Amino acid sequence: MTEKELQHLVEKISLESFSKKFAHSAVWNRRLRSTGGRYLLKNHALEFNPSVLQFLGLTELEKIIKHELCHYHLHLERRGYKHSDADFKKLLTKVGGSRYTPQMKKAQHNYECSSCGQQYARMRRLNTNRFGCGKCRGKLVLLS
Repeated sequence: MTEKELQHLVEKISLESFSKKFAHSAVWNRRLRSTGGRYLLKNHALEFNPSVLQFLGLTELEKIIKHELCHYHLHLERRGYKHSDADFKKLLTKVGGSRYTPQMKKAQHNYECSSCGQQYARMRRLNTNRFGCGKCRGKLVLLS
């Protein structure tokens, strides 16, 4: 999805769910890691994590867009736009946005002990020459 398509999607969701126009920019930000998106108070722009679309799909992206649009519209109306404010919580449940970004899949490395068959799933790769099985001290083999 290009930034132009993202902008169009945000404008469409804003009109359908909030009955209000979105008049600022919506862009992808590849530097976002643990969050799905963010609302910038200074220039009223919305930034979204492209990994959300890749790993979680369009429906989760739409929920995150609704979440950020809640911040956007409430801030412009000078109402409670923070996560802890009652106005924000009420509007978020009304439009069906997500409260939190679901866990995104990360690259996982699977190892198996050549002696006992014990399997290990790790986020980071490990040096199989240096580390062995925790049960029997056998040699670990990288599966994927």
